[in-house]
This record gives sequence, structure tokens and C-alpha cells, in this order.
Amino acid sequence: MEDEVQDYNDVEGMISHAMDQDWNNANKIFGDIMTMKVQDMLDQEKVRLADQIYNGAEPDEDEEQLELDLEDEDTLEDDEDELEEYEFGPNDDPEDESEES
Repeated sequence: MEDEVQDYNDVEGMISHAMDQDWNNANKIFGDIMTMKVQDMLDQEKVRLADQIYNGAEPDEDEEQLELDLEDEDTLEDDEDELEEYEFGPNDDPEDESEES
């Protein structure tokens, strides 16, 4: 319960600093919040793995291993061919358009 109150105060402080345009302090608080959340998740995973290793607990069947969906090589080659077909001319730089306006 105390952690939830601390998290709320941290988020409230971060928002307050952001509203005041105090980006450095808002960024520091954001980094601290993310560090705490990642550390909590790592601790939970350590407990789960230790339970499996030392107590023989079965892995959760509900957990789903995410799979990376890779594009096939033909699609990648087609994309590369399309990029090679288009080239910028000396006056076609898109960044120059914003400077001229």
C-alpha cells in the first residue's frame, strides 16, 4: 500500500514538473519510476524461476512466449528495389522545403 502511495506521489510530481516545463526534474522522476517498475518485474521473475528450479514448480501454462514475425526475403528484396528506383535530385531534399517557407 505504501509503495502505491509513493508511486502516485512520484507520478504527481513528474506531471507537476512537466506542467511547469521543468523537463530535467520530470525526466529524472520518470527514469526513477521506470527503474523501480523494471526492478520489481525482475524480482518477480527471479522468484518464479527460483520456485521452478528449487521447488520443482511447473512453469505457468498461461504465459505465452512471444514470437517474432519476420518478413520473408522476397518482400525485403522488393522493398530494397523500390528504394533504389527513387533518388533525390540536387534540389529535391525534403528538409530544404521547410527552410524556404
